[in-house]
Amino acid sequence: MCRDILIAVVITRFAPAPTGFLHLGHVVNALHVWGAARDRGGRVLLRIEDHDRQRSRREYEAAIVEDLAWLGFEADGPLVRQSERDAVYRAALATLAAQDLVYGCTCSRASRGGRGLEAPPAAEADAPALHSEIRYPGTCRDRGIALVDGASWRLRIDPGAERFDDVILGPQAQDPSEQCGDLLLRDRLGNWTYQFAVTVDDFDQGITDVIRGADLLDSTGRQMRLARLLGRLHPPRFWHHRLVMKSATEKLSKSDGDTGVRDLRAAGWSAEAVLARAGNSV
Repeated sequence: MCRDILIAVVITRFAPAPTGFLHLGHVVNALHVWGAARDRGGRVLLRIEDHDRQRSRREYEAAIVEDLAWLGFEADGPLVRQSERDAVYRAALATLAAQDLVYGCTCSRASRGGRGLEAPPAAEADAPALHSEIRYPGTCRDRGIALVDGASWRLRIDPGAERFDDVILGPQAQDPSEQCGDLLLRDRLGNWTYQFAVTVDDFDQGITDVIRGADLLDSTGRQMRLARLLGRLHPPRFWHHRLVMKSATEKLSKSDGDTGVRDLRAAGWSAEAVLARAGNSV
């Protein structure tokens, strides 16, 4: 079901979540994504990361597509929605299950003292920083819980470092076992998680370059590990650019009206002015 390719033609992607409107942080990411692709004669795919069915809205998706077109960002191929790829994710899960790497989990967030990984993260363009995440200690690893609806599904993660050279940030080493413990693949509500869906999609779509904000740097090691277990021999290149910050400690969100693309358009800004403002942050 998945493809593995040597890095030759650059294929990257822009991956917003339809849980709100685009803001300047998304535009900055788009400038990095399209810029890196065009500089290398590559392609950009548009992926709507609507794995969180409870928060995703089609009206936001429509606005995202319209705003991207208004700004002049054109994808090279049809739009792909994660919500329509359940069969792809189940096939990937079967690959892991055949290696006896997946188990059911009934632990709650409360039982682990906080948010942890049980809540499905947002998609890449506005996913939360993972520095404060709670490591899952493997409580249900050997309890024999089946992969059924109502239980979470997790991947066994053994100790070991993942090493990569980030195009922007340089050499990195991460141990997913120490960072997050056994990785959540599907939550108790039936949502495929960000970490699983994006890794499967990047493999299946032949993505050669993953270009995203530095708040997602910590996701890289676990996604590399997961991709290798799925059969991907050659990981993509990773680029983690700096974020547009609302303050010294707070990044932009979709609720920030003064940086929302829709709000700027309504205030009379031209596409060129929005791109210039975002470009000053690149």
